[in-house]
Amino acid sequence: MISMNHQVKRLWIEPIKGSRRKSNFFFASIILGGALGFLLVGFSSYIGRSLVPPLLSHQILFVPQRIVMCFYGIAGLFFSSYLWCTILFNVGGGYNKIDEKKGILCFFRWGFPGKNRRVFLRVPMKNVQTIKMEVQESLFYSRHVLYMKVKGLPDIPLARTGDHFNLSEMEQKAAELAHFLRVSIEGF
Repeated sequence: MISMNHQVKRLWIEPIKGSRRKSNFFFASIILGGALGFLLVGFSSYIGRSLVPPLLSHQILFVPQRIVMCFYGIAGLFFSSYLWCTILFNVGGGYNKIDEKKGILCFFRWGFPGKNRRVFLRVPMKNVQTIKMEVQESLFYSRHVLYMKVKGLPDIPLARTGDHFNLSEMEQKAAELAHFLRVSIEGF
């Protein structure tokens, strides 16, 4: 797969990073470890001996504390399994391709296995109306997203929300894309 934006004779290919991000690996591992810890402490009470030596599990009553710990452990295992599956199948990964010669835009993303594993959208370039920039900033969280407005379709996100590019990078990318497509930029 191509590792960066390429413009060759009016062809634009941009890979989209999916769920295989360092942050997803980190959170999936932390949740798995925590879930196993809760499950081991809850199960150790049920069998009557401590499976986690540093914890004094005999001081915790089985009903209701350890039952709740077992429940948290099982719920954490399900949530962790979901995160690991999104990483394994690279959900959200794919590419955006703009071919001026053919006059077509192609958007491809991977999904979960099944009937709709491959999400592929093909749009004529003449239907592109604008490039839209959306900026939401608060004290703890900022979100910068680029969308493409296409006639007859909802706004198509061009990059994942987790790409976290700053405002100047977003403006630069929007300007390059708008110039390439010969459309205007819709502001914040």
